[in-house]
Amino acid sequence: MQIATLSLYRFSRFATRAWVLGQMGAARLSLRGQAGLGTFKLCGTGTGEGFTPVPNFSVWGILATWDSTEAATRATKTAAPFSRWAAQSTECWTVILSALSARGRWAGTEPFSPGDDPGGGPLAVLTRATLRPSAIPRFWGAEPPISGAIGSNPDVLFKIGVGEVPWVQQATFSIWPDAASMTRFAHADGPHARAIRQVRDGGWFREELYARFRVVGTHGAWSDAPALFKSARPEAA
Repeated sequence: MQIATLSLYRFSRFATRAWVLGQMGAARLSLRGQAGLGTFKLCGTGTGEGFTPVPNFSVWGILATWDSTEAATRATKTAAPFSRWAAQSTECWTVILSALSARGRWAGTEPFSPGDDPGGGPLAVLTRATLRPSAIPRFWGAEPPISGAIGSNPDVLFKIGVGEVPWVQQATFSIWPDAASMTRFAHADGPHARAIRQVRDGGWFREELYARFRVVGTHGAWSDAPALFKSARPEAA
């Protein structure tokens, strides 16, 4: 069964922020040799609720897929580049995910392979898109109200904006307690629904992907992590 992971790292000092920028090439080399690894993406993050056009140079992430939970957990805890990034960071957190559904493409491929729902945990959503250059000003003009809606939603447990290329290739990762709360936000009339209509009508995206996951575990510690992940669980810190 395929497993996905999102590993987040916070670098509080200027020296470590400069260090992780220089790690982009080295990390790719280390990841290509990982046992059980499928696809991977090195991501920056945005500031604010969800994400904004302003990059957050203190938080970086690694999104990856694996052929088993064991391979994912072992690598993200002990193997390079995960262990090197963890040693340089002030906090790090990995969310372990099982894909329930996915549609669309990422860089021309379908990275997630949905399987049976293992149940027993909250749900996560990843939405990712490559913007058409002509749509960039309109998209970022519409984005602040969407991020504000996510941030003020009482149901969302966690949210972060990640991306490979600032302003052009963007993704939002969020965790929800259940499918009902997720669906209410997605379909309620408001900034998010209006933006979706604008995107569809205007053809703003050159490529897009939408995936849902079951959260099957976590490890590490993160100041913004939901309280339920801070309780004593086998894969939670």
